[in-house]
Amino acid sequence: MKATILAFLAACALPLAAAQRPNFIMVFIDDMGWADFSCFGNKEAQTPNIDRLAAEGIRFEQFYVNSSICSPSRCALTTGQYPQRWKITSFLNNRADNERRGMAQWLDPAAPTLARFLQDGGYATGHFGKWHLGGQRDVAEAPPITRYGFDTSLTNFEGMGAKLLPLAIAPGDAKPHRIWADAVRLGEPVTWMKRSEITTGFIDAALPFIDKAVADKKPFYVNLWPDDVHSPFWPPVDKWANGKRGLYLSVLREMDLQFGKLFDHVRNSPELRDNTVILICSDNGPEPGAGSAGKLRGHKGSLYEGGIRSPLIVWAPRLIADGSAGSTNDTSVMAAFDLPPSLLKMAGITAPAGVKFDGEDHSAALLGKEATVRTSPVFWRRPPDRKLVGEPAKRQPDLAVRDGNWKLLCNYNGSRPQLFDLAADAPESKDVAAGHPEVVKRLAAAVTAWHRSMPADKGPQLGKPKDKAKRGG
Repeated sequence: MKATILAFLAACALPLAAAQRPNFIMVFIDDMGWADFSCFGNKEAQTPNIDRLAAEGIRFEQFYVNSSICSPSRCALTTGQYPQRWKITSFLNNRADNERRGMAQWLDPAAPTLARFLQDGGYATGHFGKWHLGGQRDVAEAPPITRYGFDTSLTNFEGMGAKLLPLAIAPGDAKPHRIWADAVRLGEPVTWMKRSEITTGFIDAALPFIDKAVADKKPFYVNLWPDDVHSPFWPPVDKWANGKRGLYLSVLREMDLQFGKLFDHVRNSPELRDNTVILICSDNGPEPGAGSAGKLRGHKGSLYEGGIRSPLIVWAPRLIADGSAGSTNDTSVMAAFDLPPSLLKMAGITAPAGVKFDGEDHSAALLGKEATVRTSPVFWRRPPDRKLVGEPAKRQPDLAVRDGNWKLLCNYNGSRPQLFDLAADAPESKDVAAGHPEVVKRLAAAVTAWHRSMPADKGPQLGKPKDKAKRGG
């Protein structure tokens, strides 16, 4: 009897068996607006493959990313921490521009990463798509993606290692031409593909990886990070369109079409369908004139809702709570840095001692079991080079905080506060700061204290009126 009890206790201390641990596919789209999926309100273009995921899963309307621009947003999703901790506060560019903005050249491999913790816990881990956390332009000595906990990787021109590089062709061109050709020096082998088909290329690499993990009886974690809807836009020649928005929508439709191959592969395999979680969202708000944030104010580079709120869909038909399929969660406030602790919880894996996430466990909300509420606020700092944003450019607040239904934006020193009640005013159309001085005082103190606790970048210097912000990311 004693031996039986000891065996039972030992089994309880072990990670979940491979067959019990869910697989994860993290789809992270580049520069797509909150309202660009048709299931989030897009009337100009249909996204049927994504819409089907939403109909079989859960839509989250109050999900945020941790930056309004790509590299820091990807850093938060990767580490479960504020990207400011790792001095990645805007898009990684060439060496001189990174130094100009007070940023790191790449993500420190010592950073905690979701992939590494899952890998150490027995998961097969693969990254397929855009990386943009080191290895771009003239930064050629960044660590390979596999240093961050991935067994294998295939990336684009903004990462180290094997890659797919684009061939662009427009109506009237005699043949495709290479773009980002100098990225070959950042890692080989290189495969050249039509720009309009590269998402299929990443999926075609991910599927054998997934099937091998299944054959090896290992759970898997896969990043699929396409960059389709980031400008410049290269839809198929026979689906060309007029204007920036037209080209964007054509590329969006094509991306959704290509996703179908991945989603159907998972859905049509009982082994995968019954134990796989697919999460899909965008890394930041839309580029002005391209994607759409719908009713939300702001866009890429801005700390208003349109720049940092992202459409999230979670598909896990055999794992989500009964009655949750096709539902919308419009109450749980979550951010991308909450995903690492949440997925680790689902996997039954504990992060090593000493690792402290800024994110919180919201696995119960992601699986439709309860509408969890954050116990702490979420803070944002603008990219250092984005004091001026938009067309025409307007000066932006430096900091933002979301606490309950309150959202406050202000400058680095707490001046020029704006306060919005997002429960009543998601579009941030009515500043109610004058009527709630106590809330303004409390939140301004909290966000400025958080800002001072983080490593500094060159935002204050670059935010002076004479500076003209560069574009990119």
